[in-house]
Formats: sequence, C-alpha cells, structure tokens
Amino acid sequence: MKVLIVEDEKELASAMRTYLERENLVCEVADNFRHGMAMMESFDYDCVLLDITLPDGNGLDILKEMKASHKMDGVIIISAKDAIEDRVYGLNLGADDYLAKPFHLSELYARTAAVIRRRRYNGSNTITINELTIDLIAKTVFVNDHPVELTRKEYDLLLYLAANRNRVVSKNAIAENLAGDSAAFFDSFDFIYAHMKNLKRKLQEAGCADYIRAVYGMGYKLSA
Repeated sequence: MKVLIVEDEKELASAMRTYLERENLVCEVADNFRHGMAMMESFDYDCVLLDITLPDGNGLDILKEMKASHKMDGVIIISAKDAIEDRVYGLNLGADDYLAKPFHLSELYARTAAVIRRRRYNGSNTITINELTIDLIAKTVFVNDHPVELTRKEYDLLLYLAANRNRVVSKNAIAENLAGDSAAFFDSFDFIYAHMKNLKRKLQEAGCADYIRAVYGMGYKLSA
C-alpha cells in the first residue's frame, strides 16, 4: 500500500516515513504545497497524510482539489491546529480522519491502516479468497489455514492484487505500488516478473489455486 506524506517539518516527515515503511507501507514525501499538489495530480495513493500549514499554501486546498478531481485516496489531516472548527472543516471537505500534533507514530500507523481497511477492504481485518486468507493486521498469509512465508514485496504484491480483485492492474500501477515514484527510473519490469513468479510458486506449492493471471498487453488480474 502506498502513502503520501505532505509535511514541511523535515524531521517529523522523516520519522513518519521511517516508521510507516517499517510497517510495510511504501511512502513518498512532499515538503511543500506545490510539491504535494504535483504528487497528488501525478499518482494515486491509498492514504494521504496532509499537513494543513505549509510554507507556500494551505493543505486543505490540496484536499479541495482532490475532491474536485474525484480522487479516491484516503486522507488524514495532520496539523498543530487542534481547534474544533479546523477539524470539522477538514472532515466536511472529505477527509477521513484528523490527527493533531504532537502524536505517537504508533497511533499514526493505526489510523492510516484503519483508513486503508475501510476504503479497500470494507473495514475487515482479513481478506479471504476461498482457501487463501490474508491477515491485514499480522501481515501474514495462509492457505488452508497453513502459513505461507512471503517476502515483504511478495506480500505487498499479493495484497495489491487482492485489493483490486477481479480488475486488471497495469504493470506501471504495480511498479508504483511496490516501489513508489522511483519506479519511473526502472528500465524494465523484470523485478515485477521475478516477484510474481516467486509469489505464484509459493502459493501453488502451499496448495492454493492459481488465481493470478497475466492479461496480455495490459497487466495482471487476481480472480477466483
């Protein structure tokens, strides 16, 4: 899952990124309004962590533009402003949650994960596809109740495909989800092919049906 942090306090942004990446989230950082707007317009995110007070603008204007453009990214407003009117205004604009500074990074992750679960998985802590179960809290995978050992990238790939179940996802979208905006610098999709091959092999060796199909010229689709 991919998160955008729009935060001008460099130490805080770095701490947020480090903590969330330890929790298997792909994180990108924008340190001002203009950068945040450009990232929002160029990419899709599972959740945007949005500071209100930026050196060159108001973060709520990014939120307004997201809603005007019908972007489906989840949004958590993060700001030192904890007055009730700011909180209500941001939520009325369409934010999913509000977190006032200072905050614990563990709470930030919990709220981010909750927004992603609500938007992607109808609030459930697990995804079940016949014999395949993904535990979103423990970040574990089971086939017929037996654990399957996956690498972080293999787990992220499976989760992304499951979140887009029955939809074709492009190789570009998969690359961005696994590697963030650095995917733009890759010369090929070989790393996707390698992770996909290993993921499919491990699932099938565990007794899982082959639900992941390549769609020629388009990408991949997980369906059951």
